[in-house]
Amino acid sequence: MGWNRRLKLTVSFAALLYLLPYHYDKAAAESGSVIPMGESIGIQMDLSGVFITGDVLINDEIWLKAGDSIRQLGDKEIKTVQDVEGILPKVKQEQIRLLIVREGEESELNADSNALKRLFPFLKDRTEGTGTLTYVDPQKGTYGALGHQIVDSSLKSPPSFTDGAIYLSEIEQIKKSVPGVPGYKISSIVKDGDYLGKIKTNGIYGIFGTWNDASKKVLAAPLKIMQPSELQLGEAEIYTTVKGTEVGKFSIKITKIEEEQFHFILTDSKLLAETGGILQGMSGSPVIQNGKFVGAVTHMFVDEPKKGAGLFLVTMRNGEK
Repeated sequence: MGWNRRLKLTVSFAALLYLLPYHYDKAAAESGSVIPMGESIGIQMDLSGVFITGDVLINDEIWLKAGDSIRQLGDKEIKTVQDVEGILPKVKQEQIRLLIVREGEESELNADSNALKRLFPFLKDRTEGTGTLTYVDPQKGTYGALGHQIVDSSLKSPPSFTDGAIYLSEIEQIKKSVPGVPGYKISSIVKDGDYLGKIKTNGIYGIFGTWNDASKKVLAAPLKIMQPSELQLGEAEIYTTVKGTEVGKFSIKITKIEEEQFHFILTDSKLLAETGGILQGMSGSPVIQNGKFVGAVTHMFVDEPKKGAGLFLVTMRNGEK
């Protein structure tokens, strides 16, 4: 699976990447340690069919709605947008039968070739997005990223997918956050065909999957996972990238601790000068305190971009199960 074009993406916060030779302490891994990663990543997911991204009037009475999927055109099974594109020139009759699925229910309707042409720009068979790689478990050969579920913006739901992968991306520009308007990062994929890992699960605690062994060169030493009861109010760090693929450590202050999450405020003057606060796509950025892996950034406060929230890693890792 590769990227067919150079994509400009708004990208999430990244963790510190020590470009050291691959190694890990097996005893540490067995006692509850994983490697904090944090690369900015591009995400590609092949959908389980062809989906409609907006409401479209298909004839005088019937609308197709965002989230509907097309299973058949005439007697031809539809799996990709390319399948539809191949059939369109052959539609000569005034009406052709469509088999669609809406909220799990199948239904049939008729459309003419002009209606299909209007529909074509609203079809998709792939979701692409951005995020931050949170950790790698070298013993299990798995990874976790984001700390929350991917929801397709046009389908307005978590996408049903058949295959997916994550790719290393490079930060090219920053659009600063201001109160009420979240900022974002602009990036592009570093190597189109060189994936970091496969996506197996898109759950409420993030995306998870198998790590590509060919990417061992980007791994660093593991850190012990902090238990929620160990977290203290006060100083901590996040690891993030604000230019290229270079990653740095930036100071934060833990301000509130809850059962499964914590709140923090950015205190690093250099980071604030460059970003204005937390950016869209910061999700997945590792949080470290006293040399232990606390969790991942998951949310920002739009009206106060210096403030954010994070998920404990022990909770996030439930998504792997």
